[in-house]
Amino acid sequence: MPQLPEDFAPHPARDASLASMEAVEAGDRDRWLSLFAEDAVVQDPIGVSPLDPSGEGHRGVDAIAAFYDSTIAPNQVRFTIERSHAAGDEVANVGTITTTMPDGTVVHTDLVGTYRVDDRGRLVSLRAYWEIDKLRFG
Repeated sequence: MPQLPEDFAPHPARDASLASMEAVEAGDRDRWLSLFAEDAVVQDPIGVSPLDPSGEGHRGVDAIAAFYDSTIAPNQVRFTIERSHAAGDEVANVGTITTTMPDGTVVHTDLVGTYRVDDRGRLVSLRAYWEIDKLRFG
């Protein structure tokens, strides 16, 4: 279970963010993918990076599934959310993702993750603001 602030009150986008974090922590690919609308986009991180050479994000469920398989699935991932700010159909969660890689390397990623939902509560956008040169190891 992700570590959450006490004021993580129900909100459609916040609820979707929690479901996303829980599915990732559980390694449940199918549950994670079921949270997304067909035309959703994942940008993690936003912009050009080794995880997204085009910088355009992973668009559509097939591309999001490929992102999961290459980036999330091989690792153990834990979320610690310090603050959460909901507005309209979005939420911004501020915190740290701790990733343990298969070789035992531990990486801490400080970030702001934003989630936007449609009128059915499905994720249409997941965007992560973090900087590769600010990753912490250990």
